[in-house]
Amino acid sequence: MPIATPIRLCAALLLALCLLPALPAQAARGGWRIAGLPGGPAAELALDPGTGTLTLAVTRHGAFVLEPGPLGIVTERADLSQGLRLLHRRDRLVTERYTTAAGKRLARSALMREATFAFAGAGGARLDVVVRVARDGVAYRYRLPDDHGAVLRETSAFTLPQDATAWLARHRRDYENPFVAYPARSAPAADFMVPALFETGGGHVLITESDLDGRYSGPRLAHEAGSATYALRLWDERVEVAGPLRSPWRVMIAGDLATVTSSTLVDDLATGSEVRDTSWIEPGQVLWTWLAGGREAGQSLEAQRAFVDYAAERRWPYVAVDAGWYFLKDQWDVTDPQWPATSWIPRLVEHGRSKGVGILVWIHFRDLDTPEERDLWLPTLSRWGVRGVKIDFMDAESQERLRWYDEILPATAANRLLVNFHGSTIPKGLQRTWPHVMTMEGVHGGEKRTLTTAHLTTLPFTRNVVGSMDYTPMAFHRPGRPTSDAHELGLAVTYESGLQNLAGTVESYRARPQAERFLEQVPTAWDETRLLSGRPADHVVLARRSGDRWFVGAGIAGAARTLDVPLGMLRGRWLVEVVRDGETGLVREGHVVEGPRGRLTVAVPAEGGYAAVACRWRPRITTCDR
Repeated sequence: MPIATPIRLCAALLLALCLLPALPAQAARGGWRIAGLPGGPAAELALDPGTGTLTLAVTRHGAFVLEPGPLGIVTERADLSQGLRLLHRRDRLVTERYTTAAGKRLARSALMREATFAFAGAGGARLDVVVRVARDGVAYRYRLPDDHGAVLRETSAFTLPQDATAWLARHRRDYENPFVAYPARSAPAADFMVPALFETGGGHVLITESDLDGRYSGPRLAHEAGSATYALRLWDERVEVAGPLRSPWRVMIAGDLATVTSSTLVDDLATGSEVRDTSWIEPGQVLWTWLAGGREAGQSLEAQRAFVDYAAERRWPYVAVDAGWYFLKDQWDVTDPQWPATSWIPRLVEHGRSKGVGILVWIHFRDLDTPEERDLWLPTLSRWGVRGVKIDFMDAESQERLRWYDEILPATAANRLLVNFHGSTIPKGLQRTWPHVMTMEGVHGGEKRTLTTAHLTTLPFTRNVVGSMDYTPMAFHRPGRPTSDAHELGLAVTYESGLQNLAGTVESYRARPQAERFLEQVPTAWDETRLLSGRPADHVVLARRSGDRWFVGAGIAGAARTLDVPLGMLRGRWLVEVVRDGETGLVREGHVVEGPRGRLTVAVPAEGGYAAVACRWRPRITTCDR
């Protein structure tokens, strides 16, 4: 199977870009067009000569993905949303290659056309609008070269075509609300989370952001009933700024669903890695026992040793010890010279080391919210040999809380601790800048008791597009679970997470040997991701490549049907092993297919799905297992 190297791909894209016809710097009536790569979207920036207000639209194949929507920012010293006049425009080509420790594609190539428009407002106040256009979307950010004081608001908004469909989740401080489908205009008057997905005549567009940190404030989308416009609002009424400002990127991933799903634009726009040596950063499966009775197990060394033993049997590299293993802040006795050495975690780490299993531990945000606490806990955990931390209950995207992230991220990296944030924001490029962040919650996930397959089949096109998502699948034992067993197993592929926290009981895994077998094989970091078929809230069939094997996860919402998908990513003859729902449990069956015109056809029950692995066929091969 020939696979283009990042260098060859970047060279091909550069050649395609160079062959594009020259574009005028300014269109009629104060408008400018920034074209992207062939087949991709374009941006149209316009300045109203009467009011001096800016709008930006996104088009694709001659149709609006986003109609003209306002741009602007207001500070305590300058209103840069009106009365603007153009000073100059500068263009450049942005090309980057980088690698990530986890994600939908480890080796990345980014190619973007950038146009910077310099404007002056009342009194000569300066505003730069930086627009980037890539094959998979458009982004813009504000840059204030001078100190204009605190930011009070943005006037940024996104206007959809009248017939657009939306998949939205109501705003919640921890990003844990479900996605629901609406006509974009008739969605309720409410604040919605970013990301938000829309379907238009020009294709799909996912509105999100990149490069958010403590210099700014988190967003939400405010909608008024009957309006096709979604206005961006900030968490804080006042964002403190000292000196020049560079806002986060407002990102519009645009294209067909396959383009949206495989996009790395959020990471492409983010700040490069702050971690020079990444050799210690290793993704993998995690035996996580909180939903499997771990509330009690968190206080038991013997129970955790048994979990380590089972993880070693399955060749899973990690066990996560959740709440209960340490005293909370109000119970600390730091005057005890033995504290915190009295913990049993070092003994568990030693047992895990003997079995080839690393230990991750849960810790509450309030026990890491001061420099003194971080200086106590993080070196101690590192000295014990703990491999990572699951930090919980930040529950905010205020500037103050984002500044805490700015402090905890270098501190955990310095102590070589992997990070899983729960009760948190979502990645937004964070995993490129801080590659030891293996995953983040920020999802209406497996811990919830109000799950639907409609929501589950929307997540690959919304939340999981922007970065790793700790949904915590595989809770086979939970009553009321909406998925069939094979659908649940397929989530190990459908949902990307650098640390895939598996939430089932040991007994539930042992009762499903085909699930055990598949989970021993499936990785958690990928070389390539392709959508084979899907529609939000209806079905998803997603393929991910690791080395020379492809893994496939599939799930549906609603009635039983047959999923018939093309396998265009394959070349030659391949063995495809499918784990599907049988009459008495999970069954495994093999198919030999010819790529690239081969197809995979699997009948699935209501709310069902399947998991599959594909490897090159050769005589006498009977399995893809290794």
